[in-house]
Amino acid sequence: MEGTATAKETVRRVRDYIHTNPKLRHDKTKFVEGWGWDHTKWVQSTFPTAADLEKDPVVSGRPIILQSKDGHALWVSQKILRAMAPIPDEVEGGMIIRDSTGKPTGVFIDNAQELVNALRPEPTYEQLEQRFNLTVQDAVAHGLTSIHDAGFDPISLQFFRRAAAEGKLPIRVYGMTHYNESAGYWGDRVEKVMSAGNGRLTARSVKIFADGALRSGGAALYEPYADNPSTCGVMRIDPELLNDIIPRFLKDGWQVNVHAIGDRANGLVLDAFEVALKDADVKALRPRLEHAQLLADRDIARFGDLGVIASVQPTHATDDMWYAEERLGAERVKGLYKFRSVLDHGARITLGSDFPIEGVNPLTGFYAAITRLSAEGTSPHGPDGWFPEQRMTREEALKGMTLDPAYASFTEEVLGSITAGKRADYVVLSQDIMTVDPAKILQTEFLATIVDGEPVYGAI
Repeated sequence: MEGTATAKETVRRVRDYIHTNPKLRHDKTKFVEGWGWDHTKWVQSTFPTAADLEKDPVVSGRPIILQSKDGHALWVSQKILRAMAPIPDEVEGGMIIRDSTGKPTGVFIDNAQELVNALRPEPTYEQLEQRFNLTVQDAVAHGLTSIHDAGFDPISLQFFRRAAAEGKLPIRVYGMTHYNESAGYWGDRVEKVMSAGNGRLTARSVKIFADGALRSGGAALYEPYADNPSTCGVMRIDPELLNDIIPRFLKDGWQVNVHAIGDRANGLVLDAFEVALKDADVKALRPRLEHAQLLADRDIARFGDLGVIASVQPTHATDDMWYAEERLGAERVKGLYKFRSVLDHGARITLGSDFPIEGVNPLTGFYAAITRLSAEGTSPHGPDGWFPEQRMTREEALKGMTLDPAYASFTEEVLGSITAGKRADYVVLSQDIMTVDPAKILQTEFLATIVDGEPVYGAI
């Protein structure tokens, strides 16, 4: 649903999808699900409502759940709202968008999404397999040999275990199991998955959400949002619980990955890591801070000092740059996506895409990291890039997509470089991205993708 300019246009996308799917078109009881709406790109950048979905006769009256582009908000139909009743006044670590009378309008943010997810039917193995195969086709066509999946729930973990056992993983998957703070601690009783399926599946990491996202206004800030002074965002987990579970997971041998976007969330997570890592073997633990988007000056050096890996997404920077100053203010926005500063303080950075939030093509991230420009070569600060002093070099960006992710997944001895003795995972490109004019990088074609010496896309 990306690329629309209004809620009405987005609803038309839903209608068109229903028209092309006979099972949905003829049965109004079936769930309609989608992903990618982005109100920050609309003419009126306000949240959509359930009422918007009821204005189209084909769409109205159906159970509809639509995920936002950033994955931190759900837009639902009136039928879903009725099924959710009674809706609580508040959800800890989440937000329910309401109208002037206090009535829910149909958007649920961060932990409030769980109220909606409780109504979702569980996908079948066949549905998961179909989704995965489509994803893999796209991934290998863009040169990916390994994926770090930050969203394993019990259903997806079961799917990947089975796929690995049946030899159905054409690329490597390094999975992070989601920590649900309401479900209690499980690190001492859940079995880790280590290089299953001939090295294709590993699940030895836990993913913890500290806060929400900047786009949906849920990132936890020290000071209120510039464009919404009524809120500082939300912490999705109590800091005390964060301080309790991080050392426990580390002690039980899990790599800890924490999602943090706002400056307050990043500060609190680094505080928790600092205590947990005291006198610890950091190389054996390799903690990761996922996103690390907005950083207070005092926190930038702590990544290198503590040995915390900054797992960042350059295309988030070039996507957010168009609205970030309005949301944060002219001074605070300078702390956003400070890749150069983090590197200069001795930290290790690993680069990703966060797809499907951004596109799957790794070269868009490479290009964004070294230019801080949109694909069209523009930025709010002109042709030199958005905060160009934060650009990475080509060598740093390439390492951030190869050796550093291998280190971040404990596989640097077998992956991450074309070296004798390592697994033969590599990609063949149509041109040398290390020397070509930056403006031509995105014209690069993927000629072949090789995993374990065998082509999974193209030919050599």
